[in-house]
Amino acid sequence: MKFFLIAGAVNAFLSVALGAFGAHALEGRVEDKYLATWQTAVQYQMFHATGLLIVGLLMSAALIGPLSSLSWAGYLLLAGIIIFSGSLYVLSLTGISILGAITPIGGLAFLAGWVMLIVAVSKAL
Repeated sequence: MKFFLIAGAVNAFLSVALGAFGAHALEGRVEDKYLATWQTAVQYQMFHATGLLIVGLLMSAALIGPLSSLSWAGYLLLAGIIIFSGSLYVLSLTGISILGAITPIGGLAFLAGWVMLIVAVSKAL
């Protein structure tokens, strides 16, 4: 529970910081398409940081408790942030287009994480 709450809060913080960095430091320094890619990474990081917070809260004994499917949901969401948003951040800064091939793996991790959250809630309620 604690791990996912901290991971969610850290990723929410990083999302805001990286969003501000992109808006102020990257504008005019990278192509517009890469700035848009950066913003996509920021948005998805924040969406899934919120998901991590939800997982952490649901792991409370007062709600669902520590189910393995909730743990899987959290780890998959975190992996998705690292792979999806991380690859887009690096792509935006370097222009290395091969990184676009890695991004969908992060997207699949996001999808699997949300499915595991559905499974956990279905089992518990």
